[in-house]
Amino acid sequence: MSDGETTITWWGHACVEVRTPGGKTIIFDPWFGNPKSPKPAAEIDRCDVLLVTHGHHDHLGSAPGQVREADALAIARRTKPTWPCIHELSLWLEDRIGGAGAEIIGCNLGGTVEARGLKVTLVRADHSAGDWSAEGQGPLYLGTPVGFVVELEDGSRIYHAGDTNAFGDMRLIRDLHRPDLAMLPIGGHYTMGPREAALAVELLGVGEVLPIHYGTFPILVGRPTALRDELAARGLGDVGVHEPEPGGSVTR
Repeated sequence: MSDGETTITWWGHACVEVRTPGGKTIIFDPWFGNPKSPKPAAEIDRCDVLLVTHGHHDHLGSAPGQVREADALAIARRTKPTWPCIHELSLWLEDRIGGAGAEIIGCNLGGTVEARGLKVTLVRADHSAGDWSAEGQGPLYLGTPVGFVVELEDGSRIYHAGDTNAFGDMRLIRDLHRPDLAMLPIGGHYTMGPREAALAVELLGVGEVLPIHYGTFPILVGRPTALRDELAARGLGDVGVHEPEPGGSVTR
């Protein structure tokens, strides 16, 4: 059953759960073990579509060097979602959880796949993607980092940028996909901060923003208030900036 609404719940860091108008559950970057999350991964009993932007431990959901036992893998084994992802990550997942019932779909930048009645498109992100291997022998490379544009059952589109800086081709995302709401990192240091995120909003042309990847650790200093100030400086003060507490939701 569906009430025709979209509910977006931020669980801290880049972990976001979306309940679609058609009643599907999407989970992005499921690090439920992050210091701000009030919900452990063990309590996730439904996930129709699982989307991981890149292979860093804080997006797969683990401590450094422990991605082989990440939250994303445990959730996939338990809930058996459709999991579209970058090609190299799909190869690793087939080795780790192939046969567990999850539908792993390897694709690449620009590709669009149908996942449980939703359209998922992989788009560019400016970041890195290597993390410590379990053997401690250097980075485990799990493919190019991506963002995701998801078209929901009602035709609206949400964009999870993953970890990224602002880049000029966000205008192409606007022209090709026209997202309505963007989930953008604002913490700084490892990603863009509020100043760059405000430029990203301008390039994307979105009317709503859900800031992510901030406040998890002291080094991630960007805050939604600073994003609002930067948007106002660009003449974009009418853009809605959502600021739920971890575990809080936005309904649209």
